[in-house]
Amino acid sequence: MKLSPARLLLVLLGLAAALAPLWVLEGFHLFQLTLAVIMSLAVLGLNIVTGYNGQISLGHGAFFAIGAYVTSILMVQADWSFYATLPFAAAVCGLVGYAVGLPALRLGGLYLALVTFSLAVAVPQLLKHKALEAWTGGVQGLFLMKPDPPRWLTRFLPLDADQFMYLNVLVIAGICFLLAWNLIRGRIGRAMMATRDHPIAAEAMGMDIAALKTGAFAVSAMITGVAGALSAVAVEFVAPDSFTFLLSITFFVGMVVGGVASILGSVFGGLFVLFVPNIAESISRAAPGVIYGMILIIFLFLLPEGFAGLVRRLVAKLSSPANPQAKQAERNSP
Repeated sequence: MKLSPARLLLVLLGLAAALAPLWVLEGFHLFQLTLAVIMSLAVLGLNIVTGYNGQISLGHGAFFAIGAYVTSILMVQADWSFYATLPFAAAVCGLVGYAVGLPALRLGGLYLALVTFSLAVAVPQLLKHKALEAWTGGVQGLFLMKPDPPRWLTRFLPLDADQFMYLNVLVIAGICFLLAWNLIRGRIGRAMMATRDHPIAAEAMGMDIAALKTGAFAVSAMITGVAGALSAVAVEFVAPDSFTFLLSITFFVGMVVGGVASILGSVFGGLFVLFVPNIAESISRAAPGVIYGMILIIFLFLLPEGFAGLVRRLVAKLSSPANPQAKQAERNSP
């Protein structure tokens, strides 16, 4: 893919902005930004199945939890490397997502939302069950350790554990975002959006609706599961009570605020759901939920299409002629 000079400049500026926190932020602030990138990745996973394929899911917190526990169990119980656990976390979540996608072949809309919501409610309870307590740690959870930066890297770029974790999360999230962008721009992505907008017409054109729906759920669950695995290592702790159904609602809020069916909007959605609750708590410790709800309502009132809609309008305005005379001259030009 050939980039224009303007797009290449934007890519370089975005890369510089992503790497700058390694030297600008430290400690808790860098940890918060690491979690924001992880939340953006989880919102991206939800956006694929809901934004681009049109299937409402309220259960992505379950995939997030499964990915976190697969990595935690393999690291704690089997002494695996953090990097070796990521493919397994993605594979397990993909299989579970494919199985959850099967009801989507017969159910849709609110009924499918209820099925996925029940998954989000059930998974934390299953993680506490005595049959799995030896692996999951039950209500006590599991403690992990962040990977230390390798010696060859510290010779050229001295990093502590928090900085190295942020760099890991940034690279893995960047790869996932790039793969998702290529998927959406390709033939499969166009077929997913056609299924979302006009399923009968898409099926009449020969598209395999069943494969698209189950495949979208599997890919979506894989991305969210990777985000969960990264979260477990970044926080260095997992417990069932960390993955309640409110986590799924948080992902859904991030998708709507950032922009439905938008790759860039997923980034803003992750930043919103992590930092805005903290801002609300700093404004009022007595009723932070009220402040957060007011901010959310005001934001959706001003930007009903989310942050991505604002960006699209700004780009369209900047690329259009400045005045009616210019528009007329453009139409009359040979």
